[in-house]
Amino acid sequence: MLTQAERYKSGVMPYAQMGYWDADYVPKETDVIAVFRISPQDGVDPIEAAAAVAGESSTATWTVVWTDRLTACEVYRAKAYRVDPVPESPGQYFSYIAYDIDLFEEGSIANLTASIIGNVFGFKPLKALRLEDMRMPVAYLKTFQGPPTGIVVERERLDKFGRPLLGATTKPKLGLSSKNYGRVVYEALKGGLDFVKDDENINSQPFMHWRDRFLYCMEAVNKAAAATGEVKGHYLNVTAATMEDMYERADFAKQLGSCIVMIDLVIGYTAIQSMAKWARRNDMILHLHRAGHGTYTRQKTHGVSFRVIAKWMRMAGVDHIHAGTVVGKLEGDPNVIKGIYSICRDSFTRQNLEQGVFFDQDWAGLRKMMPVASGGIHAGQMHQLISYLGEDVVLQFGGGTIGHPHGIQAGATANRVALEAIIKARNEGRDIWQEGPQILEDAARWCSPLRAALQTWKDVTFNYQSTDTADFVPTATTA
Repeated sequence: MLTQAERYKSGVMPYAQMGYWDADYVPKETDVIAVFRISPQDGVDPIEAAAAVAGESSTATWTVVWTDRLTACEVYRAKAYRVDPVPESPGQYFSYIAYDIDLFEEGSIANLTASIIGNVFGFKPLKALRLEDMRMPVAYLKTFQGPPTGIVVERERLDKFGRPLLGATTKPKLGLSSKNYGRVVYEALKGGLDFVKDDENINSQPFMHWRDRFLYCMEAVNKAAAATGEVKGHYLNVTAATMEDMYERADFAKQLGSCIVMIDLVIGYTAIQSMAKWARRNDMILHLHRAGHGTYTRQKTHGVSFRVIAKWMRMAGVDHIHAGTVVGKLEGDPNVIKGIYSICRDSFTRQNLEQGVFFDQDWAGLRKMMPVASGGIHAGQMHQLISYLGEDVVLQFGGGTIGHPHGIQAGATANRVALEAIIKARNEGRDIWQEGPQILEDAARWCSPLRAALQTWKDVTFNYQSTDTADFVPTATTA
């Protein structure tokens, strides 16, 4: 134990000696806890590397500074308290770090992330660094709004219960005129979908101004609702260059009667929270497209796990978030996806290392997010999707609707019939995982759009090794 004189002597000393490592520390209920995957440079002690991450993400700098003594520095120093080797990954370690709640501004994802994933990710003594999971204290969560609508209220507004919601992304996502875009929306909704969606990069380009798109899309929504007697919606993407532009577009969507607007993850945390507050004030469902996340969530050794992004977005306040499909064309290990869906939908998320969830998380009454499954899915996978993902999910079949050989409306009908056939079989107690293909074939005997969909895509799969899997090795115990 260093004396005060030794601790504050000018010069450089190891982070662990500066107080950023404490193997005896017991985290408080009010601490924010993070677990990082650290890959130290050759010759760097893993405990010192963990202490450095704790220091550089809280109060430390590279040398001793006497101004620490003007603060409650023992409280404000983050404390690395546990370092475990990553199973079957030599040179990698899970480092657990606790942060006092007073280090963070209330209700601000921007402030939280400025500390947790700030300069530390470029720290030279580390080859790589990944934020794997976080535990947010109830006291901190209570400073956040959370989703403006939530799953329960969304279902009540849409009058849709007992099944997943069905959607599609308009294709091609770029290049259509506003009128043709609206025709796609109408055909898909008329055929049986609940939602159609703008894609992440359709904003206000020369071929289609945002205002024209909104007008034609809402005309399509209203006509389809009148024709089917069902509540319909279209995710109008209000993503723009400035907050003023986004507010203008969102206000126009509200004036037209839309029940939902959409934003992209790339607009940033402050803009996301600003739009979440707007959505709460205006009784609007808020859909988040996770555009850009793969640049930092997909690789196992460096970046931020998507389970952490999902937690931040539930706190920030979005109602929908794209969260993986397992069977589609995009990254998605089955266990990892289950963990992410639990984070979106649970009132209390249990620790589940097999699913990559490191901590129990009490959500303190924050409303639940509706996960969205999209990307390379089709009607022939319906039994797999429901088995993996459950019913509180939006299943979005873009190409699997618009690419149907009989047209868009037929593609939507195929998906709706497939969904209802599998849900009916599940409710009757049948094993939809094993019997799913036969259930769909039986339904297709009486539905030519479904029959055509199964014939077109029956052999289409995306069976590739996931790059982001949970590092979990069961330990045998005595009976």
